[in-house]
Amino acid sequence: LWTFATADSVQAPPTVLSGTVFVESTDAFLYALTAERGTLIWKYETGDSIMGAPNWVRSPQSDQLWILVGSYDNLLHCVDTATGKRVWTYEANNYLNGSPAVSGDWIVFGGCDAFLHVLSATDGKGLKTIDTGSYIAATVALSGNQAFVGHYGNQFLCADVARGKILWTYKDREYPFFSSAAVGEHHVVVGSRDKRLHCLRRKDGKQRWVFQARGKIDSSPVICGEKIVVGSDDGRLYVISLADGQELWSYEIGEPVSGSPAVAGGMIVIGCEDGSIYAFGEKR
Repeated sequence: LWTFATADSVQAPPTVLSGTVFVESTDAFLYALTAERGTLIWKYETGDSIMGAPNWVRSPQSDQLWILVGSYDNLLHCVDTATGKRVWTYEANNYLNGSPAVSGDWIVFGGCDAFLHVLSATDGKGLKTIDTGSYIAATVALSGNQAFVGHYGNQFLCADVARGKILWTYKDREYPFFSSAAVGEHHVVVGSRDKRLHCLRRKDGKQRWVFQARGKIDSSPVICGEKIVVGSDDGRLYVISLADGQELWSYEIGEPVSGSPAVAGGMIVIGCEDGSIYAFGEKR
């Protein structure tokens, strides 16, 4: 339908909101485009590369929508969707690589400063920081008061953001977590650079099962009912049973699949490092 060229690579998924596409680029700009034609509405400049996807919140009066995006300038930027003007910024102590998570009045994200940052969604003021012990490249999965994230120190953890404390940690082998977790009612599923997908009990972080792939799993899994969809650097897309971690089917694309799947309407859509987008499902 259309294409839009930025000055450098686009590393993360865009956000589509009220007919507008918000997309980051490592050229240090956040772009707002019309979803219908890809026409530039505005662009907002940060101080360095943007690697994570944008997220959004409502303004305190609920009359405006704000876009949130982290940057390698160490700042989380809040931008008015209508004007592209800065609303506020929050400064961390190192790069921000993932996307900010939003739940109610909280914004939560990890940074390469090894902290989980908890902010007020109203004004961007810092409420808490939680020391995780190693830098965080993944996006936090946020469910109620609980934040789930892995880090470069080879651990995956659950933190209570209301109390500002870590509830449990999980460590299996000496490999870091770059994948963002999928959180279900009773389970948490996350990929690791140990070439395995890990399923943990949500309440205490105890391992339920692991699935062995042939390459590292930086792709973030998606839970779809009783199935899990995830890509791997071994060049395959996997569909796995949530109950026991058994492979239900896989498709060998050939080149690394480090991006995360999008699942909707019975279709799985995922990009591959061979330069193609693949869709799986019934032909219509």
